[in-house]
Amino acid sequence: MKTFEKFKLGDIQLNNRIVMAPLTRNRAINNVPNELMRKYYAQRATAGLIISEGTSPSPNGLGYARTPGAYSKVQIEGWRNVAEGVHENGGNIFVQLMHTGRVTSLLNLPEGSRVLAPSSITLEGEIYTDSKGFQPHDTPQEMTIADIKKVQDDYVNAAKQLVDAGVDGVELHAANGYLLEQFINPKTNVRTDEYGGDYKNRARFVLELAIRVADVIGSNKVGVRVSPYGVFNDMKGDYDDLVDIYTYMAEELGKLGIAYIHIVDQRVAMNAPDFTTNIKRTIKTVFEGNIIVGGDVDSISKSEKLLNEGYDLVYIGRPFISNPNLVEKLKNNQKLIDPNPDTFYTPGEVGYTDY
Repeated sequence: MKTFEKFKLGDIQLNNRIVMAPLTRNRAINNVPNELMRKYYAQRATAGLIISEGTSPSPNGLGYARTPGAYSKVQIEGWRNVAEGVHENGGNIFVQLMHTGRVTSLLNLPEGSRVLAPSSITLEGEIYTDSKGFQPHDTPQEMTIADIKKVQDDYVNAAKQLVDAGVDGVELHAANGYLLEQFINPKTNVRTDEYGGDYKNRARFVLELAIRVADVIGSNKVGVRVSPYGVFNDMKGDYDDLVDIYTYMAEELGKLGIAYIHIVDQRVAMNAPDFTTNIKRTIKTVFEGNIIVGGDVDSISKSEKLLNEGYDLVYIGRPFISNPNLVEKLKNNQKLIDPNPDTFYTPGEVGYTDY
């Protein structure tokens, strides 16, 4: 079966074509990767590739309570420890770098931080804080050119330190309504400078960032995650130049030679509407590099279907939460345990490392 074939991704060898998708778990007390997180990721190291939960490259990008960062020495050492645990169990790990932009409350950010976004457009609804429960999202400040360069610097510094610490690579999270997609999407980007307006300008932040990170750590250690037609975090799911912008980004990222593009399908897990075009195939055709796809994959038959359609790797999300030995279970056609949603985001071992 293709699912269990070894696969060369950049300069690392994957033991199979299964990717553990990034899963927000909120166990990083004081935003520092810890021993409990090492155990959690090491338990799941039989995945061909683990992509970590979203990890902020800067204090103002944390977003949620107890999410990890990669901007301080203690955080980088925490990720070094996690990577060692994964490697000792024969696995590979990319850390997903995610700046949440407008998806945050100041109560979840360190003192002195600012809420930043391409444009000053508030996200409706509330977000959980440990100190005061659910609170409204704070209105972001529109990023200046200096802010843009500083955030890009933060990403570059985080990526370099993570790879120097032994992480196999980084994924730039340009999906699910967070900062990078906030630049891409016309609903959240109403700028009139070189970072707003037509699709090439709206793609500029992501492409500049990918180039800069690749220059420092090598393009074969960089992945980019996108979610075309996604509506999570109140994004506009479809718009006139959607195919144009994702085709353009895929072409430019292909020239760069990055490790992969990771396409999120929000139709099942996030109740997004159906795609109006076959955007996965469009990206695959134009990019001509490794493509990670998935969405509602919980069996070998579903994985094989995607691989037989010509995609390269298959991501699996929630089944990994409650089945740390998921690869073995799939290989042996064993029944999967359902996860407990009540413990997805709570601190501690329960629902995390005790399955």
